[in-house]
Amino acid sequence: MAALDVLRAMAKEPQTVEAFFAEVGRAAGADPRLDAAVTGVKDSLQDLATVQVRARRIVERMALVLQGSLLVRHGHPAIADAFCATRLAGDWGSAFGTLPPGLDLVPIIARTTPKLG
Repeated sequence: MAALDVLRAMAKEPQTVEAFFAEVGRAAGADPRLDAAVTGVKDSLQDLATVQVRARRIVERMALVLQGSLLVRHGHPAIADAFCATRLAGDWGSAFGTLPPGLDLVPIIARTTPKLG
């Protein structure tokens, strides 16, 4: 239901869609996976014939794109890279924490390791 509510709100207040894309657009060019995901969301909103059937996927993707944009702009680069690789590029499994090879995991682990002393 919530996803359909989002679509109804977007139809009723189109400036919210513009505001969303302006916000995520602040990270344009910072990560190609994020750029591709933003384009994908834009494209998914163009096909109105099946938009209600795809509402959950669209709204989920919008949330991930917003998260990615915020991480790329304000987060630790290694965490932003891992997020974009696993949530926007689609290289993740069903188990939480499944990561593709090649990510810089040292700073991520260091941020979560308790400091003794």
